[in-house]
Amino acid sequence: MREPLTDEEQRVLGALLEKQVTVPASYPMTLSGLRTACNQTSSREPVTAYEEQAVEQVGRRLKDRGLVRIVWSDTGRRTLKYHQVLDDVLGLADDERALLTVLLLRGPQAPGEMRTRSERLHAFADRQAAEDTLRRMAGRGLVEELPRRRGDRDARWRHLLGGTEEPVAEAAADGPVVLPADRDDRVRAAYGTIAADYADRFADELGDLPFERWLLDRVAADAVAAGRPVVEVGCGPGHVTAYLAAAGADATGLDLSPEMVEQARARFPDATYDVGDLRRLVRPPAADGWAAVLGWYSLIHLAPAELPDAVAALARPLAPGGRLVLALHSGGPQRVRHVEEWLGHPVDLDVVMHDVAEVRAAVEAAGLGDVEWYRRGPVASRGETTERLYVLATRPGA
Repeated sequence: MREPLTDEEQRVLGALLEKQVTVPASYPMTLSGLRTACNQTSSREPVTAYEEQAVEQVGRRLKDRGLVRIVWSDTGRRTLKYHQVLDDVLGLADDERALLTVLLLRGPQAPGEMRTRSERLHAFADRQAAEDTLRRMAGRGLVEELPRRRGDRDARWRHLLGGTEEPVAEAAADGPVVLPADRDDRVRAAYGTIAADYADRFADELGDLPFERWLLDRVAADAVAAGRPVVEVGCGPGHVTAYLAAAGADATGLDLSPEMVEQARARFPDATYDVGDLRRLVRPPAADGWAAVLGWYSLIHLAPAELPDAVAALARPLAPGGRLVLALHSGGPQRVRHVEEWLGHPVDLDVVMHDVAEVRAAVEAAGLGDVEWYRRGPVASRGETTERLYVLATRPGA
């Protein structure tokens, strides 16, 4: 190919190559299906949030380059579908095709990683078989071996079809938000490092936040009236959970960071705290669901494309009439703010600004209704620099 592929073109071609093998019954792919495949939150590095119109434009560019065919569905409703021909253009064998697919979707990787990640595409006998294929591809100018990094057991490989830089956080206000592949590990490590200082700084903050107290008082009163418990996911040092408990609610706090849970238990012994993942939230043991699930600044490190799955996981264990309550950052000239120092500690975090429209879409897709949202400007005396967005939505059936 004379012209290198853009990042978006790589993602579209990688998604088509993958789905052609893994879900042949749905191939060729509709535009909606292709967008979903591109924005998939698993087996994709980085995570993206492409709009349908952007995917359509990329598909047409690839068609003009002779790398994609756009065809009419041969059965049922007349729908345009997308079919890749990159493997024909490059003359790829099945093993080459499998490795190129995972490189297009996940960036530079070691042979052992690629062998594991390509199992559904091609069965390599062992790691050496994958490396042998890579060396054959290198001889054809398709891939290259990268210098080994300190601490790495194996050298990584990258494709040479274009856009070969490692993924970084995308901060453009109008572009897709992409985050580092090891984001969850970075978040857990950062909050573990700052746990004690974070608790010192924020554990008594509600005294200065009258709007937030009004909102939490509503949640607690509704939970008491319903006779059901509430849970806060991503509870940090536990002050919001403790406030709900002091207002009479049966409140539990969960956090991914064991260090944060230790802080919460030590500072607020009258509430219940456990280590837990918001994506694995279950119903309470002694009730038919939660009266409220709070994501109080616990979704601020997620890309917009990840919101629907996260919100669905939080909404699923709500009781009929139960309420989902989200607090997020909003507004600002950039969608992503990278933080390298916090409370005197070095960290590596990306904070995402979320738009009310995308949050509303996520909660409505999760089957929730009666959506309320509130925006609060930054409180300069507290050193705030972002707008705050609060969204409430109710599970039908009360």
